Amino acid sequence: MLTKSLFKYCLLFATVALAMAATSTLQAGEIEDTIAEKLTAAVPGLKISEIRKSEAEGLYEVYSNNGDTIFTTADGQYILTGDLLKVTDNGIANVSEQRRATQRARTMDEFGDRGVISYAAKGPEKASIAVFTDIDCPYCRKMHDEVPQLNEMGITVHYYGFPRSGPNTPSFRKYISVWCADDQQAAMDAAKQGRSVQERSCENPVAEQFQLGGRIGVTGTPAIVLDDGNIVPGYVPAEKLAEGLGLL
Repeated sequence: MLTKSLFKYCLLFATVALAMAATSTLQAGEIEDTIAEKLTAAVPGLKISEIRKSEAEGLYEVYSNNGDTIFTTADGQYILTGDLLKVTDNGIANVSEQRRATQRARTMDEFGDRGVISYAAKGPEKASIAVFTDIDCPYCRKMHDEVPQLNEMGITVHYYGFPRSGPNTPSFRKYISVWCADDQQAAMDAAKQGRSVQERSCENPVAEQFQLGGRIGVTGTPAIVLDDGNIVPGYVPAEKLAEGLGLL
């Protein structure tokens, strides 16, 4: 039988629990709205794509359209920048990068393979990679030299245009000429070898692909995006890349 004091305690506990549940229901969405309002007012030009509660108690994760992530308190008053790390039994896990990879994979899936220039695997495809490339980038050219080797190992390479100099520059126009060529692969091979490519113009997806790279956090080339959304920055020798994909 419950004592009077224990009964009062249980009743108080139930009342508080119901109040907390009601408050939680009331605040659902309101916290995100408050955060969005405060941050967009404080940071002109900030475009927020998503706000979600962090697994770190008391913090919210704010994702912007350019791939950046910041952390904020529920009132939007305090902001933390940088990666959120978590101590696990296996060491330190980068929670922020895991979140970015998930979002990156979703963004890539939504965009699809519109306008990619593909070099297909020889025989059964064992893996595919998305590579944001700049024709004039030395390490992009070095990687391109090894594309036949990647294809022989069963890896399909999908090229997305990311001329680092940006729109209305010679590199950007060169990529458009490659994309508009009758034989895109032959034009790409020639351009990557430093040979001239006939200047062409047509309706093309190069600007869209360039913007896509910015959204998922590409800052340099080559940038290799894996199916799970993880990104490998810079040139990686073909064998090392295949090893990382679990093919060797």
